Order: sequence, then structure tokens, then C-alpha cells
Amino acid sequence: VRIKSSTPPTSCTIRRTGSTSMLSRLATSTLRSHAAVSRAATMSVRAMSGTCDVVLVGCGVPARGMGWYHAKQMIDGDVPSAKLTDIVEPWFLGAGADSDAGQEFAKFKDENEGINFLSSVDDMAQTSGKKLALISGRTADNPSLLKEVIAKGCTHIFLEKPGAPSVGELEEMAAYAEDKGVAVYMGYNKNVTKYVTLAREFEAKTPGAVTTFIHNNAYGTDELGECFERNSEGMLKNMAVHELALLVTYYGVTADTIESVVADKEYSNCLTIGDYTDFAKIGFTITTTAGKTVTVKADRCGGSNSLAIVEVDGVEKFRSMTPDAELEAWVAPRQAANPDWMPYFLLQHDDYVTLKERACAHIASGAPGAPEGLATIGIAVDTLKVAEKLTPLLTKELL
Repeated sequence: VRIKSSTPPTSCTIRRTGSTSMLSRLATSTLRSHAAVSRAATMSVRAMSGTCDVVLVGCGVPARGMGWYHAKQMIDGDVPSAKLTDIVEPWFLGAGADSDAGQEFAKFKDENEGINFLSSVDDMAQTSGKKLALISGRTADNPSLLKEVIAKGCTHIFLEKPGAPSVGELEEMAAYAEDKGVAVYMGYNKNVTKYVTLAREFEAKTPGAVTTFIHNNAYGTDELGECFERNSEGMLKNMAVHELALLVTYYGVTADTIESVVADKEYSNCLTIGDYTDFAKIGFTITTTAGKTVTVKADRCGGSNSLAIVEVDGVEKFRSMTPDAELEAWVAPRQAANPDWMPYFLLQHDDYVTLKERACAHIASGAPGAPEGLATIGIAVDTLKVAEKLTPLLTKELL
């Protein structure tokens, strides 16, 4: 692998042509048409196959935990093919029950009497039919939890990213699941999100096109120390892992196909805060052995949005973004009504629904293989391998 550094040219404002705007509107219209057809097809599948039972492992604090929002979407009927039967929450049904957050969880439990609330997977009844285990706890717990839910008869598993702390652990999990005949899907929501779909469609029909994926979070600089500690696996295994999964899924990037890495030194910022060294910002361009080029940029303090920019010979031809104006209009009143909710819940609401609905409808139908757009644990293994290969190379270059 050749690692280089680059300095971007002086920034400039590029006006979009009318044809580009028209293409963007056409792509949006086409995507909505495809979504309507997909919903109709999904309704047809549900009519024939019913629903899929789901156990949620790792709920977390109401309004704050990602597991809680997964549960809420299924309870509210946003995922018609899912039937939430069990919630496993070791902390708030155990040692953390008397905490303030534990009291909040107790209220949530009392409001949902039709669901089995359990303090451990071991307390769950043995499963005899198809059942999806949605594991949304700490990454470090995933290897043991995967084996526990399989022992209880779960036939399918949905893991939140990155799946495991290391490549070795994730590979062992994949081998174990395959040996037991259990399919494992990953919660890489950007594989199905609208702005990525639009950019990829434009790139596919534009000769010489090169895409840059940009991911921004809204941490303050004074919060980076806590961020580095809480996400100690590092940016490329956490925040930017969604972009790496896109590269693996759609651009043929693996640890073995990386021909060169160009680090954007001017954009990037690698810091050591306390005991942790990580990227506050990182930008790099990968070229594969097949000649495909793609760029990733991630900024922990850049705001709350993600973009895909398609260029030809360095000139921007297309841009898509989330949230767009339509999504912002949908989110604003709901966020105002629920100010204690994590902002990304609503921003990524539709993506979370799409992933779970595709998984559950697929399982209920008995169809082989993986649902359209869902990353498998094999994709996750390759993604982690890329992260583990890039992290030391880029850290060395930027420190």
C-alpha cells in the first residue's frame, strides 16, 4: 500500500447547471417511485408470510439508547413485519434498577405489558420457530451475546455496527453462526439511505465520476476527550465505519484490494487526549487495484449531516445530503416535541425502519440469502479489516 498526503486546491464555489438540478429532481422522483413499489411488494410478502418474532437485546435508557428507539419503532407499528416479543436489559433490570435512568426504564416496562422483559438472554424461553435477535448493546458484549441467542434458538441475528471489537472476534462469530446455520445481518443504515442511493445512481451513469462521502457529527471540541474514551475503538471503527462499509459493499474495497491511500493532511486532525489517540477529523482517498477511486471525510465537530459529492475532473456535478429540506421539515416538530431524544433518532428514522422491515419481511417469507441492501457479517468482517489496516497507516502519517 502506498500512503501519500495531499493538499486540496483553494476552495471555490461551483454553480450547478440546470441539467444537474433536473437530474437530481429526476433521481429523487425515481427513488420515491421505487420506494412505493418496494412498499407494495413488502405488503404483498407480509400478506403471505405474516410477521417475524423479535427479541431486542440491550435496550438502554428511554429517549437516549439506540436499543430503546429500535423497540419504540416496533411497538409503534413502524415495522409491520416485526413482532417484538422480548426485551433483554441486564443493567436496568439488575444493578441499575434503582438509578434515575432505571426508574425511567421501569415506566417504559410498565407501559408495555405485552412484551416479556428479561434481565438476561438465559431467562428467555427456548425458541421453536423463526426469531430475530436484534443485539444493540455494548460492542464488547456481542461475541458472547451472539452465542447466547443462538443457544436459545434464534434463527437470525441483527448486529449494530461494528459487530465486534476486533476482526478476530468478528471472524470467530461469523464462523460460529455459519456452523449453526444462523444468518447475521448488520445495522449499516447508510447502505439503504436516500442520499447515498441518489449519488451512486448519478455516479453509475456519469463517465469519469468520483464520489466523496462526508460524515459530520456535532461534538464540541471540549467533548472530544469523553468521545475518544467512550468510543475507544477509534473513529474508523465507529463514526466512519458506515462509510467504510459503503466502500466494501459498493466499491470493491477490501484490505487486500487497497492499492494506495492518499491522506488529506490539511483536512485531517489526529489528537492525543489523555490516554486516547484518535482522529477528530480524517480525510483520505483510496484507489483500488481495479483502479476505482473513492474519498471519505469524517469530522466529529462538523455538524449533524452527511453528504455525497460526485465530481468529474475535480468539478462538482452532483451533491446529495441528509438531512435534506424535506427531512428537516419532518424532523423539526418531532424533535421540538421530544427534546430529550437523541437527534439522530429522527434524522435516521426511515433508515432504521427500512433495515428492520427488510430483515423481518425477508425472514418471515422464508426467502434464501440476505435482504436487499442489508450488509451481512461477511461485509462487516471486511469493513473491520479495512479499518484496522487504515488506522495505523493514517495515524502514523498524521501525527
